[in-house]
Amino acid sequence: MIMSTQNIAIHLPDGSIKEVPQGTTPLEIANGISPRLAAASVVARLTPVIGAVPATIAAEESEAGMYAAQDATAPRLVDLSAPLTESVKLELIKESDPDALKVVRHSAAHVLATAVLELFPETKLGHGPATDSGFFYDFYREKPFTPEDLAAIEKKMAEVVARDEPFIHEFAAREKSLEGFEHDGDFMKAHFVTKFTEPGSEVSFYRNGKFVDFCRGPHVPSTGRVKAFKVTSLAGAYWLGDEKNPQLQRVYGTAFFSKKEMDEHFARLEEAARRDHRVLGKQLDLFSIQELAGSGLIFWHPKGAMIRKLMEDWMREECVRRGYLLVYTPHVMRRDLWKVSGHDGVYSSNMFPPMKLDDAEYRLKPMNCPGHILIYKNSPKSYRDLPQRYAEFGNVYRYERSGTMHGLLRVRGFTQDDAHIFCTPEQIEGEVHACLDFAEAVLKTFGFKEYRVELSTRDAEKAGDFMGTAENWAHSEGALKKVLTERGLNFNTFPGEAAFYGPKIDVKLVDVLGRLWQLSTVQFDFNLPARFELEYVGEDGERHQPVMVHRALFGSVERFFGVLIEHYAGAFPLWLAPVQVGLVPISERHAAYAKKVEAALRAAGLRVETDARNEKMNSKIRDFALQKTPYILVFGDKEESGTQVNVRTRGKQEQSSMGLDEFIAKAKSLEASQATEL
Repeated sequence: MIMSTQNIAIHLPDGSIKEVPQGTTPLEIANGISPRLAAASVVARLTPVIGAVPATIAAEESEAGMYAAQDATAPRLVDLSAPLTESVKLELIKESDPDALKVVRHSAAHVLATAVLELFPETKLGHGPATDSGFFYDFYREKPFTPEDLAAIEKKMAEVVARDEPFIHEFAAREKSLEGFEHDGDFMKAHFVTKFTEPGSEVSFYRNGKFVDFCRGPHVPSTGRVKAFKVTSLAGAYWLGDEKNPQLQRVYGTAFFSKKEMDEHFARLEEAARRDHRVLGKQLDLFSIQELAGSGLIFWHPKGAMIRKLMEDWMREECVRRGYLLVYTPHVMRRDLWKVSGHDGVYSSNMFPPMKLDDAEYRLKPMNCPGHILIYKNSPKSYRDLPQRYAEFGNVYRYERSGTMHGLLRVRGFTQDDAHIFCTPEQIEGEVHACLDFAEAVLKTFGFKEYRVELSTRDAEKAGDFMGTAENWAHSEGALKKVLTERGLNFNTFPGEAAFYGPKIDVKLVDVLGRLWQLSTVQFDFNLPARFELEYVGEDGERHQPVMVHRALFGSVERFFGVLIEHYAGAFPLWLAPVQVGLVPISERHAAYAKKVEAALRAAGLRVETDARNEKMNSKIRDFALQKTPYILVFGDKEESGTQVNVRTRGKQEQSSMGLDEFIAKAKSLEASQATEL
């Protein structure tokens, strides 16, 4: 490799600039600052310096293939040993950075593949990316791995880590690499090289010890930096997702920088399993999915339906209070409507197939917006009528693939708390502010204290995927950014993630386990009003086109309910509990008093269930406790004689006796305050 002696400028986070020769590595710069910094660094993040002239060296061509799929102006991660060839901003990434965790997990996947080949050399390699929770590697081997094999692989991985083998970045001619893979029968690696590299280019490899893998990197400096790891599971996966192709064995694992972090991770997984809404839904008799009816279709049982009613009642009352008009639209509409809206083209793969009836083709609705548009268009509108805010709990149907459905969280039929606001361009920012106020009220009311905000915009390089002009997109994106800035909200921007008809703001709640859930969304739309030729008469007497805001705050009732179940582990706050008070008469002779207590509680508006079975008192109490009932009232002769109840509060060991009227007053006060404890 020919390397010039030209100096380049390295811009450091503290604002200082170091002049170093081309070919200097991030590790050398780190050692020049502090050996402790060098030892703590995992990988380097490089950001091009605007206006800098790229260095022209031979190595630049060989590295082009490695980064060909990346934005040349975006930050990128490189090995600490990577030679720097041009002036850049340099950040030395330590273990605390999320990007460092992704790199160590990618490196752990290489350690896994190293171990597998040392134990089972006949195995052929697929790919091994990092994931949000760990990593996996796909292998082709005729003989299935056994649980004993996985244990042996994990043990061998520990040996590879103990050897502390450096990860070395190498390059080889593409044609020679393909020839080698094809000769060895490595059909997956040959496919990847063919697909992701150009003829005549050099191919990027990483070596640790004798193991070599086609890989773009980057990696931690050596296998010894993979300090805490675990092989977690095994699954099948068809090569390229096609069942006609060979079946691969996908080995999953996870990795962290310390055993403490890994132990905390598995503790979170155990807690998440304890809160799994599918398990709790069955245990608490809230909902079911019936095989005879079909996948992804939810049956709401009485207790789940009660919670749904409480959710919807609260939302409807808030909508009315905030100036929304309640509407209802059909579940199925003519295909022509979806052609006008654009869904029949852009969104068709997510819709159920057309149904041919006597007069036309019909499609189940995947969205409520065209129905609301038709209501708006049904009568003339003046600027004095705007904004028009239509709200609906609308059932929609989307064709989710069988492998993607997951309890209440990913279904084929669901109910959106949908609303569409038709307004003048001057009103748009105020309406978006009001939608975000409403979203914050939803999160607070249902017990979520933290959330994240994301802005999804159009990708100008893929303009064909989005409707409308660049000018309209710039105006709408600017309006949403302005609102977020005025509210003082920190937000991340995701180019290319907008809806096909306009940009959107997503509000992601954070649950008790720190997990993010995409639920609330506010979307700007200037396309559908144009496609449906919507109008209003302005103050000037002329006809104008309104703009439109789509907003859903629960997102879907099903998904929000699933998140609620997991957030509260099924122990809903008093105001949401399907049964708020369980009554336990000690014996059959207290049945008359039980009816009196139940009548008094129901008269006060509390939801009550009496266990009148001829069972032992402790058995009845245990059953109510397993149903996570907020209050259990036990009574016998003593309580009946004094019109009292013995109160057992969920989550508390102590019991207390009080008058029935006193309990009702305290329970109603608690319910009104939407708290969880007396």
